[in-house]
Amino acid sequence: MNNFGKKLILTTFGESHGKALGCILDGVPAGLKIDEDFIQSELDRRKPGKSPLETGRKEDDKVEILSGVFEGLSTGTPIMMIIFNTNQKSRDYDSIKDLFRPAHADFTYFNKYGIRDYRGGGRSSARETAARVAGGAVAKLILKEIGVEIQSGICEIDGIESKDIDFEYAKSSKMYALDKNIESKQEEAILNAKSNHDSVGGVVLTTATGVPIGLGQPLYYKLDAVLADAMMGINASKAIEIGDGILSTHFKGSENNDEIDKNGFKSNHSGGILGGISNGDTIIVKTHFKPTPSIFKPQQTVTTEGDEVTCELKGRHDPCVAIRGTIVCEAMMALVLADMLLLNMGSKMEHITKLYK
Repeated sequence: MNNFGKKLILTTFGESHGKALGCILDGVPAGLKIDEDFIQSELDRRKPGKSPLETGRKEDDKVEILSGVFEGLSTGTPIMMIIFNTNQKSRDYDSIKDLFRPAHADFTYFNKYGIRDYRGGGRSSARETAARVAGGAVAKLILKEIGVEIQSGICEIDGIESKDIDFEYAKSSKMYALDKNIESKQEEAILNAKSNHDSVGGVVLTTATGVPIGLGQPLYYKLDAVLADAMMGINASKAIEIGDGILSTHFKGSENNDEIDKNGFKSNHSGGILGGISNGDTIIVKTHFKPTPSIFKPQQTVTTEGDEVTCELKGRHDPCVAIRGTIVCEAMMALVLADMLLLNMGSKMEHITKLYK
C-alpha cells in the first residue's frame, strides 16, 4: 500500500536514488488557499544536510506543484507535488547490492518481492518522508482554517530525557530540542556515537491544540488507532504512546482518570482522546525511534545466496533519525486530523442540513 487516509488520501511515489519522489493528495476541498511558501518551509525544516547531527547528503528539496491548484486556490482535484533528487551517490551502495544490511528492510523486501533497489534502500529509505511532509503541509493549511496547531520536538535522545517542554525553543533549535538545559548533552550523545561510527535512538513529542471534540470513528477507525498507524508507518519508529502511554499502567484508576468540571478536563492523562474520539483537549503523542541502522562498524550478515559475510557500509546517513523525524511526525498527525475532520462532516444531520437545506 502506498496510500494513507479515507477522505483525504495521500499517495506517495519515488525512491531514494531515483529521479524524483513526490505525492498525490486527493480529497482537498476546493477553495483552500495554497501557500506554496509555507509548503516549501516545511520541506526546508526536514531537508538533509543542515548540521553535523544529520546526514551529509544535501538536497534542496524544492517542491513543484503540478496539479490541483489554480490562481493560488485548490480546485478540488488531486494535488500532485514532485521533488527532484539532485545529490544521489549510488556508487556508495555497489558493495552491498548482494547482501542484506542488518536491521534494514533489505532482507524482507528481497524475500517478499524477489527484487530490491539497494541504492539507499530505495522505497524503504527515510528519503520518502519528504513526500509525506509535502502532503502534511497541505493538511496543516486545512487545519489552520479552524485553529488547529501542531507542534513537535525531541524529548529524549539516547536515554537523556527532557525535563522541560518548550516548543518555542524547539523551533529555533538545530535538533528541535524541547529542553535547552539538556540540549548540549543530547547533542554530545549524537556526535559521540557518530565519531564512533555508531548511531542513537530518540523520542519525539508531538501535540495538537485547538482540535474540536468529535474527531474519530469508533470502533474500527479510532483516532488513537489511526495516529498509531500513521506514526508507526514512519521509518525506524518502534513504539507509540498516547497521553501518559505506558506510564498509565503504573497508576490507579483514581490517579489516571481525567476529572471534569464546568471548564473542562482538570488533567490530560488520556492525551486528548477518549473512546477513540477527540475530547477537545491537547492531543499528545510520543513516537520512539530506534537507532539509525546504517552504521559504519563491521557487522555480520548474509548475501542473497545465503553466504555469511562481513558488512561494512559506506555512504551518508543520519546518526539519529529522530531529529528529522520530528517534522515527519507533525506531517502525519496533520494528515490524520485533516482526514478525520473531513470524515466527521457527516456525523450529524445538522451538518448536512446546514449545507443543503
